[in-house]
Amino acid sequence: MSPRIEPVQTSLEFPSATTVVIIGGGIIGLTAALTLAERNVPVVVLEKGRIAGEQSSRNLGWVRKTSRHAHDIPMALAADRLWQQMPQRVGKDVGYRQAGIMFVARNDAQMSMHEGWLNSVQALSLDSRLLSAKEIAAMVPGGQGQWAGGIYTPSDARAEPTLAASAIAQAAMAKGVVIVENCAVRSLLTAAGRVSGVATEKGEVRCEQVLLAGGMWSRRLLGNHGIALPTLPLTCSVLRTRPMDGPTDIAVGAPDFSFRKQKDGGFIVTQRGALDARLTLDHALLGMQYLPAIKAQRDYLRVSFGKAFFKDLALARRWKTNGKTPFERIRTLDPEVNHSLNEEALRNLRAAWPVFQGAEIEQAWAGTIDVTPDSNPVIGRVAQMPGLTLATGFSGHGFGTSPAAGQLAADLVNGDAPLIDPAPYRFERFA
Repeated sequence: MSPRIEPVQTSLEFPSATTVVIIGGGIIGLTAALTLAERNVPVVVLEKGRIAGEQSSRNLGWVRKTSRHAHDIPMALAADRLWQQMPQRVGKDVGYRQAGIMFVARNDAQMSMHEGWLNSVQALSLDSRLLSAKEIAAMVPGGQGQWAGGIYTPSDARAEPTLAASAIAQAAMAKGVVIVENCAVRSLLTAAGRVSGVATEKGEVRCEQVLLAGGMWSRRLLGNHGIALPTLPLTCSVLRTRPMDGPTDIAVGAPDFSFRKQKDGGFIVTQRGALDARLTLDHALLGMQYLPAIKAQRDYLRVSFGKAFFKDLALARRWKTNGKTPFERIRTLDPEVNHSLNEEALRNLRAAWPVFQGAEIEQAWAGTIDVTPDSNPVIGRVAQMPGLTLATGFSGHGFGTSPAAGQLAADLVNGDAPLIDPAPYRFERFA
């Protein structure tokens, strides 16, 4: 079951030409579209299913700087500023609340990781600080967990994935963006050595620039053009409780659970210490590039071989423009929920904060994350195909940084001064 997204009425007409085509109606593509429209650039967004139907509505809604790589902090800081402006920008409440994020540690080894991260970003003047067990008990009362300590960033925040993308889409359309749902892009068109448009299941759209913001589907589309993008899928299972009296407005991450309060008073809960690695052919093709990450994160991965492998294997990796594509066969990827992981998370959470003994599960879902070898996104131009820019591979961090990531992508597409230094996100780093 997928989260209930705020409904949006998109275009019923199919355009033949525009300046920029954005492939993918997730929150990154929508934010880029809004940014370009605010600069009077004509934009068409093409979405194979419905807007924000996949990871943009299925994530946890955290907006954080804590535990990000130092070179990724400028993006997160820019996102903070833009999230604060978002309600005024789109004319709607997107659930943005700056209540802070706390990570707690059970032992000295876990605590040393937080200390090491804080030392690595010391020059960036963040408001992050280490916590004692006594401080955790005061800030998140009613707990029974035995914590070695923690780390807290008061300026970290949250927003509502089921509200934000819809509000951004409506604001973009109000400024002239055309969004077409249930319209899969089959291939990129070129002329004189550069992008000239896209071929879709409904016909061609001529354009000057293409921004590919297709999440985990970006690798497959690029592969059909001989462009190698290294991303692998990981699946996160999530549950949502009914509204209840919780211990805090702070979002809390422990080694084996996390929770954060929703706008309606319910809580989003996940097993923070485990992700499903459901093997596909790409795991064999790309495995060597991921060895450092696998060694560092092996305790977090629940590896399995089964239905996901054969479903993925049945999807074409090469196709002709006039043929049916994988994007038409799977309009919205809705992975199977790992209920045992959700049960683990809730059991661990209840042991630490007994108030959750009374939590009633309202809904559960799963989402697929597109992970790069270094867990950083790709935001940049593709030298092999002038006129093509990527904003993909966000590795589970896309929602929190989406206002800044979308704006940076728009800057690069339009040739404007970039919001931040794009060098850490260049595509060529995987060459």
